[in-house]
Amino acid sequence: MSVMMIAVLAGILLISSVGLVVFGLTRVRQAETFSDRLSQFTERAMTLEEMELQQPFHQRVLAPMARSLLAELGKRGPKQSAEQLKVKLQQAGNPGGITPTMFVGIRIILALVLFAVFGVVTFSTMPVLQAVMYSTIGLVLGYLLPVMWIGQQIRKRKHNIVKSLPDALDLITISVEAGLAFDSAIQRVTDKWQDELGKEFTRVLTDMRLGRARREALKDMSARTGVDDVQTFVAAIIQADQLGVALSKILRIQSDQLRTRRRQRAEEEAQKAPIKMLFPMVFLIFPALFVVILGPAVPRIMTSLGGL
Repeated sequence: MSVMMIAVLAGILLISSVGLVVFGLTRVRQAETFSDRLSQFTERAMTLEEMELQQPFHQRVLAPMARSLLAELGKRGPKQSAEQLKVKLQQAGNPGGITPTMFVGIRIILALVLFAVFGVVTFSTMPVLQAVMYSTIGLVLGYLLPVMWIGQQIRKRKHNIVKSLPDALDLITISVEAGLAFDSAIQRVTDKWQDELGKEFTRVLTDMRLGRARREALKDMSARTGVDDVQTFVAAIIQADQLGVALSKILRIQSDQLRTRRRQRAEEEAQKAPIKMLFPMVFLIFPALFVVILGPAVPRIMTSLGGL
């Protein structure tokens, strides 16, 4: 058998083996595809208990226990205006799904923890009277820290809403002038932005789809945000609905006013900048300049005074 024939047979065998491998892999993939399609129709639906067991341990056990403990402590804690506290939590964005009773429980637990920590640290190193005083300070501080944190969250959320409202209102105005309905224009905003204002608009659309009137859904959004610009916008939309005024004109006016207010706020912050820069300059920059400028003269002054 010649060398040429051997080379041809080797090539045929190689091509045949590669073809068989490719064919086998293709059949395996087809079988997997068929099994995946069949599993979509033949798999048993998971029960609620099985779905819960798939969650992590802290979500199944620890989180519900903590919530129930905080709620029980909140019920036994000092009575406060639940409605006012609920409004504050809504304005903060309901962080962690905290209820008013749970918030009171958090204040009590944090106060007890800081009281215990301050007591352990101070009673072993200080006299009894000072230790009691510092422990009381820890108790009061732990009880006030959650309120301070909620206030910070409210200010941060309001700032984000005020910052994004002019751009969102411009998009709503353009969409309504282009022929979209007001609900569809709000939907465009929620599709484009997923910030705090977008979440509020999403909740408004959800309330409207559940059967609530547009007026009530917008009023609830105004109460949840606590932002003056949002309240003005909602009042203008409700008044336009009641009087039958063209919504596009009202939106255009509100958009212009919001842009003007944003420019005014920027100018106000610019006017505050020199005053805010004064304290760092006086306490940080000027002492360093005095050291550099007057430093070389200090030895001469000390020498001259020593000679006298």
